[in-house]
Amino acid sequence: MDEQRNGEGLEKEGKEEGQRKERCEEESVESLKKRLKEKEEELKELQERLLYLQADFENFKKLKMKEKQEILRFGNEVLMKELLPILDNLEMALDHASKTEDVQGLREGIRLTLNEFLKVLQKSGLSPIDALGKRFDPLFHEALWEEEREDLEPGTVVSEFQKGYVLNGRVIRPARVAVSRRPETTETR
Repeated sequence: MDEQRNGEGLEKEGKEEGQRKERCEEESVESLKKRLKEKEEELKELQERLLYLQADFENFKKLKMKEKQEILRFGNEVLMKELLPILDNLEMALDHASKTEDVQGLREGIRLTLNEFLKVLQKSGLSPIDALGKRFDPLFHEALWEEEREDLEPGTVVSEFQKGYVLNGRVIRPARVAVSRRPETTETR
């Protein structure tokens, strides 16, 4: 009998153990379903945030492109405003030239206007290339021809046909020059 009771007791314990396992599994499944639902909601939230960020980024790109176009269109506005008085002076010089025979006054006015123009350009970062008497440098000079010169080292700039200019350290137009070379000698026998 004891054996029977022990068998029944074991059977009962086995059933209880099975029921506990079932409850644990049910709780585990419920817990996993709950976590899955939370993760799905989190994923949905992250997807929405991503869409908003994408839209914000697209708007930012459009804004920056518009700003860039504005800079390209009006980037020279300050320079143009500084050049307007020079334009006015040139127009006055032309008007004055048609009304007078005073060539000296006209020449002086043009010289003053040229100096004003050069100051505005230098203020904007433009500087002339100093070429005369300098050693020829292909980075700054464009040789148009050579002149035979005994008094100078070969490769020295002897004349300038068109000034060259540098804008903020970058050559925007090389100086067009003539360069010295040694005279050709003919040997007599």
